[in-house]
Amino acid sequence: MTPVVARTYLAWLVAIVATAGSLYFSEVRLFVPCALCWWQRIFMYPLVALLGVAVFARDERAWRYGLPLALAGLGTAWYHYLIQRVPALAPPGVCRDGVPCTLQYIEWFGFVTIPFLAGSAFGLITLALAWNAFAQRRSDPPPAG
Repeated sequence: MTPVVARTYLAWLVAIVATAGSLYFSEVRLFVPCALCWWQRIFMYPLVALLGVAVFARDERAWRYGLPLALAGLGTAWYHYLIQRVPALAPPGVCRDGVPCTLQYIEWFGFVTIPFLAGSAFGLITLALAWNAFAQRRSDPPPAG
């Protein structure tokens, strides 16, 4: 297994754990997801399938389709965490219906909330896939001309 595939495998395992964790919180603990939680799921769940296929196909360019999802999820998760910490920063229309996005079902160690966990997972996936992108750029031959 090449280092690129190994990092993709690591990203895939993180996506699996994050997806299992989100399903545990909603289906076992019965925490109702807010609108931003749903967006984070929209970005995380496909990563399980995409990165899984990439690992088994030994696709060293998986970062091309995984990195945009991971970056979008990272931004969403950290924005969600920010408005949990400083609710005044939330625009009035965000999470108006249903569960408020400022609700904290968990708060481990005084700062770890569900969006923090999601952001950490997206951050690890982003790091692994960005590392693959940089490794590929360094190994590709320069353009002729």
